[in-house]
Amino acid sequence: MVLKTFGWSFAVTALGLVAAVLFGGWTAFGIVAILSILEISLSFDNAVVNAGILKKMNAFWQKIFLTIGILIAVFGMRLIFPVVIVAVSAQLGPIEAVDLALSDKDRYQELVTDAHPSIAAFGGMFLLMIFLDFIFEDRDIKWLGWLERPLAKLGKIDMLSVCIALIVLLISATFFGAHAHQHGGAHADKTETVFLSGIAGLITYMIVGGLSGFFEDKLEEEEEREHEEEEKATREGKPKSAIALAGKAAFFMFLYLEVLDASFSFDGVIGAFAITNDIVLMALGLGIGAMYVRSLTVYLVRQGTLDDYVYLEHGAHYAIGALAMILLVTIQYEINEIVTGLIGVVLIGWSFWSSVRRNKALAAAEGNADTKTEVSSGV
Repeated sequence: MVLKTFGWSFAVTALGLVAAVLFGGWTAFGIVAILSILEISLSFDNAVVNAGILKKMNAFWQKIFLTIGILIAVFGMRLIFPVVIVAVSAQLGPIEAVDLALSDKDRYQELVTDAHPSIAAFGGMFLLMIFLDFIFEDRDIKWLGWLERPLAKLGKIDMLSVCIALIVLLISATFFGAHAHQHGGAHADKTETVFLSGIAGLITYMIVGGLSGFFEDKLEEEEEREHEEEEKATREGKPKSAIALAGKAAFFMFLYLEVLDASFSFDGVIGAFAITNDIVLMALGLGIGAMYVRSLTVYLVRQGTLDDYVYLEHGAHYAIGALAMILLVTIQYEINEIVTGLIGVVLIGWSFWSSVRRNKALAAAEGNADTKTEVSSGV
């Protein structure tokens, strides 16, 4: 079961790591490995959400999502999108950016370093909005209850996430943007650039979120219409048109999943800039991670267990929040790539360990309840 589901992911991992060693030695190997783990960690909640929707689709649309969808996810968002970010930020053509990354890495590194303040502001704001919207939502399951309960109450205030994000951006542009880090250890005043890039990141998040909400609403409308048509057909004794209606609903599911998947992939792509500016290593690491996310989605669907480790989603979002703040700080200060990567791994590991402890405690409580029931019944 594991080999069948994750076989392609294992193969891509082996090829990607070998390519990393050939490209940049063991240092590149380590960076690609960290990027892969980071992508998997940040996208675990994506896999869970995808699996919850994918299990409602028939075999045909599941295959479409896992074939065409993987092309969009891996080649579109993980390979092309980083090139677009660098090209726009460094004011280069896409072909020129790729050629420069492969032929003159020193010059490419200089351009990316000089463009880093705008990349960091854009990505930091996008990631920060993901984190804020998560922690301000009132959820049934809470990991760090002492923190999440009061934040959930504050979340009832309209537009609180946007207000906090704008305040953080204003502070970052004023203090970090005024002394933005440039190549060679120099600093430059990029307050305006940081502010405009941060606003662009905020707008991008709101557009992606709006599209996701639109497709989700369309999906709910189609499901409701399908249900009404089935009830009407049953009353009139006519054959049901469930296949056609299921096709419409599945089509909107597919569109919704692709927008949702794209929105989740932003955090991995943007977060990768906090670890490396090398576009080749970024593509290898994120591509490997994306394959595992797809395999994990299939595994969760086939196993039928989507919430065994309930705190992993929390850990992933706290990792997103940490990356957001790190990106904003790196506008002025350099932070070691290894430290950045390990923060996400530690948070995910902590949330996984907490989930395991919760499951054991629930199992023990159920065992005690069964014992009491047997005693009270005289067995």
